[in-house]
Amino acid sequence: MIIKSSISNNIKGAIPECATASEYLERVKSQFTGSSKAYAATLTEQLVTKRYTGGSIREHILEMSHMANKLKTMNMPLPEPFIVQLVFKSLPKDFVTFHVNYNAQTEEWNLEKLIAMCVQEEDRLKTPNGGQLVFNV
Repeated sequence: MIIKSSISNNIKGAIPECATASEYLERVKSQFTGSSKAYAATLTEQLVTKRYTGGSIREHILEMSHMANKLKTMNMPLPEPFIVQLVFKSLPKDFVTFHVNYNAQTEEWNLEKLIAMCVQEEDRLKTPNGGQLVFNV
């Protein structure tokens, strides 16, 4: 009775009567197994197709990292270098040179370094002349 009182009425109606509490909880769990797979599929689709459309690049990368962490809790961990490449693929064409420079390096970045470097690149792109010094004579 205590378990049933803490569960939503919609869920209670979908679960048949059970003799024990453990059997009841097992049936509740089985009701959500399919939906967690569907959620993982949706989350994966969002992560792979996500694009940076403006705003804070730091928040964009953190949001992608958060999606990857959710997948990890669903027993679908993604390697960090793969997430780094997904972030690069989500960036607009303004970051192409930045991505080429990363690929030319032997060092692999973690997400923290990627955020720091992307924020720096974003600031450089926002400055007039792309951060180049212009001297007037």
